[in-house]
Amino acid sequence: MPRAKFQTLTEQMFYILLCLREECYGMDILDQVPSMTQGRVNVGSGTLYNLLEQFCQAGMIRETKVEGRRRSYILTPKGRETLDREYERIRAQAEDYRRWMGKE
Repeated sequence: MPRAKFQTLTEQMFYILLCLREECYGMDILDQVPSMTQGRVNVGSGTLYNLLEQFCQAGMIRETKVEGRRRSYILTPKGRETLDREYERIRAQAEDYRRWMGKE
């Protein structure tokens, strides 16, 4: 049985949505993700624009402005719910690790 789309998020997906808590352009996201992760996560432009399109189609973000080729986006309530759910999933994994590995 195939996995539901966006049931879990990749790191790139998570950070793109996190950037969109405030309205921003795609180029802003390309700069913000490495900055917020101290260079641990990078998003390529092809990946970014593909995901932005998929997130729009899924109703997780919406386009707010178009200025020539520049488009800005913002998180929708559905996107916020997805981001919150992913955060709780990651938190539960970290808690399982601490508990099972004796890291109190």
